[in-house]
Amino acid sequence: MVCALYAVIAALLLIKFSFDVSRLRMQYRVSVGDGGFSELQSAIRIHANAVEYIPIGLLLLLFMEMNGAQAWMIHVCGILLLVGRLMHYYGYHHRLMRWRRSGMSATWISLMLMVLANLWYMPWELVFSFY
Repeated sequence: MVCALYAVIAALLLIKFSFDVSRLRMQYRVSVGDGGFSELQSAIRIHANAVEYIPIGLLLLLFMEMNGAQAWMIHVCGILLLVGRLMHYYGYHHRLMRWRRSGMSATWISLMLMVLANLWYMPWELVFSFY
């Protein structure tokens, strides 16, 4: 399954983002919240934003594959999703609004492509069959 590759890479990204939050919590000795530290606040938002978008992206990618989309389409959507998340991370981490905006745009475009592909490849005869 092609989707598994993107799930593994996305999981590694989430682990990295989580590790960043944990490291900063230990460094600043903050167990809850951000303690007023902007670096910790950014790490928390980077992780949270990834958690908000990656799961639905992977689910749509999996459904695309299950519905019979071509492998190249799955790769395009998976790469676009992950590149978008990395661009967003880079922009947020370095306070570069253009990178954040581009990362979010790439993420949204990948999600819309996956929605459209799922609608296209969906086995409609099964969806509307009332056995």
